[in-house]
Amino acid sequence: MVLVIGPSGVGKDTLIGGARTALDGDKRFGFVRRLVTRPADIDLEDHVSLDLAEFARAAEAGRFALTWQAHGLDYALPIGVDTDLALGRVVVANISRHAVPLALAKYRLCRVVQVCAEISLRAERLARRGRENRDQIVARLAREGAALPDAVTPIVIDNSSSIGIGVTALVMALRQIAEE
Repeated sequence: MVLVIGPSGVGKDTLIGGARTALDGDKRFGFVRRLVTRPADIDLEDHVSLDLAEFARAAEAGRFALTWQAHGLDYALPIGVDTDLALGRVVVANISRHAVPLALAKYRLCRVVQVCAEISLRAERLARRGRENRDQIVARLAREGAALPDAVTPIVIDNSSSIGIGVTALVMALRQIAEE
């Protein structure tokens, strides 16, 4: 299980989408879409939208592999994650940093990829996304992320340069993880 983390605006979904395309056809990898209680905007974030009632029913029915809350929303990874892992695939998922301990507790073999980017670039990306006003963006940029568990040494990818460089770095990291 590869947990891709990083603050809003670093380009996690862009890098994951690029890696998914680059590794298309390589059956060693599975890329999972999060389920979120927020309307979908495919241009901004790759996720499946559920309303609160749908999310609660799916959770009760055991359709989620992992759930967490962040920023007033409910998030989950679908149960198919467990199938992919059982088949020996490297599963790549974008999750919240504070959900890392939950994933580590459930999945024996986890690696963390931490994406970062220059703060001015993050501010620009968040503004372009159009979900928050200026004050909300400033507050988001000032927020500290939860600390990672001491035993976690993340692979760090700086996504301040071109998308191609960031995607290449993630693909290289994923191929290395698959070989371990």
